[in-house]
Amino acid sequence: MSKVLVTGGAGFIGSNLVDQLIQDGDEVVIVDDLSMGLASNIPSSSKVTFYEHSITDHNFMQELLLKEDFDYIYLLAAIASVADSVARPYETHQINQEANIFILETIRQHNLAIKKVLFTSSAAVYGNNLELPKREDSTIDPLTPYAIDKFATERFVIDYGKLYNIPTVAVRFFNVYGPRQNPKSPYSGVLSLITQAAKHQSAFTIFGDGEQTRDFVFIKDVIQALCLLTKGSNIVHQVFNVGVGKHTSLNQVIQVYEQIINRELQIIHKAERVGDIKHSYADITQLRRLGYQPHYDITTGLKLYWESLTD
Repeated sequence: MSKVLVTGGAGFIGSNLVDQLIQDGDEVVIVDDLSMGLASNIPSSSKVTFYEHSITDHNFMQELLLKEDFDYIYLLAAIASVADSVARPYETHQINQEANIFILETIRQHNLAIKKVLFTSSAAVYGNNLELPKREDSTIDPLTPYAIDKFATERFVIDYGKLYNIPTVAVRFFNVYGPRQNPKSPYSGVLSLITQAAKHQSAFTIFGDGEQTRDFVFIKDVIQALCLLTKGSNIVHQVFNVGVGKHTSLNQVIQVYEQIINRELQIIHKAERVGDIKHSYADITQLRRLGYQPHYDITTGLKLYWESLTD
């Protein structure tokens, strides 16, 4: 049994991770200010302690870290909206970078014996780099405050690890989808928007020809990767892409969805948006070397996602 801290544990990815940790028999502490997450995502379990708090509260975070003696720390709390980061760059910076560095600094200053700290970054760090697939050593070209903070924090996490002998690791998520994804979030990803359209029989807007592709990775495969990189291996001071290593077009997704729900979706076509990235998918060779194996293709994943909404 381990003691685990999950920041952002009431969010989409965080709460799915918490479920898995409980299943593993861990004691879990969640810190989440519920700005993006939902209290209803948190499982009612005697193994879970929840603090409705912002990670930017340094005194609170320091006391928690010193009191609890965590084995594993998963840093998922973030303002996950690119649009938000553009509208409020400094505020998002304090959450997406500053607060995480303070956690590292507390670990360093007090020499806390952590088994692994994992930071969750994003494929947004690659920006408009046209190279495909995206490898961990591909050119970085962050185009928004969100992407800049994600990349900078990634570097801090890895370099704190190397400089001060803290076991750290980071991941870059591609397009994660699945149960509990928040369609209200402007960054919720295109799949939850299509899902909402299917559920409410409303129209879905495609910008461009629908041939744009993404690496859609089902939440359960993401959790597999997170557990593998923390408890499942001794790997440290590296960054890993988390995806399925395949690219699927929007048109393909819509086709699959129409088969699942057995009716046609209402599609509105609009002009391509300036700055939208046309193609993106991950090279996951590094993660595969550690034993990662994505189990969910787009059909299986979407089916499970759809069932979770219609139960």
